Amino acid sequence: MNLDHVFVCGNPALDFAATLRARRSARRETLVTPDRLDAWYVESGLVDAVSPGREADVERARAVREAIHRLVTARLLGEEYDKAALTVLNNAARTPPAVPQLTPSGRWTQATPDEALSLVARHAVELLSGPDVPLLKECGNPECTRTYIDRSRGMRRQWCGMDSCGNRIKAAAYRARKKTAAAR
Repeated sequence: MNLDHVFVCGNPALDFAATLRARRSARRETLVTPDRLDAWYVESGLVDAVSPGREADVERARAVREAIHRLVTARLLGEEYDKAALTVLNNAARTPPAVPQLTPSGRWTQATPDEALSLVARHAVELLSGPDVPLLKECGNPECTRTYIDRSRGMRRQWCGMDSCGNRIKAAAYRARKKTAAAR
């Protein structure tokens, strides 16, 4: 598994939107090549294999990713959807998706880059029109810009993931408390 690809958001569309990290500060792109995009599709579990992508597939995927991010952000803020973002997302969702096949060893889904991207877009449509909308939250780590689905008891989850953000924030708070106590 690639450590750059993290799946903690509770929905493939949210994890896809999070492939551009730290949007408010150091912005780190993880979909830098067609191979990295292909790897994301497989590692996400949406497909078992994807035919090799091209640079145009990366550009199209980034456009859909940014549309998803804008739409999720609008939903979080209670704002109207951006019409251009809706068009980009809906056009990707209209593309026929990858179709799973039954093989002697079980389910197998082979996809083209467009079919895999359609699956991501369809997850975004279902998410933003479904019952999980009230459960959407942005990570409490100021450096992180992931949005996740909070299914915790009492909706008390603060971070996209303990390994990715929660432990860092808790450790920093502990160090700050120790430093303050030592200064007294």
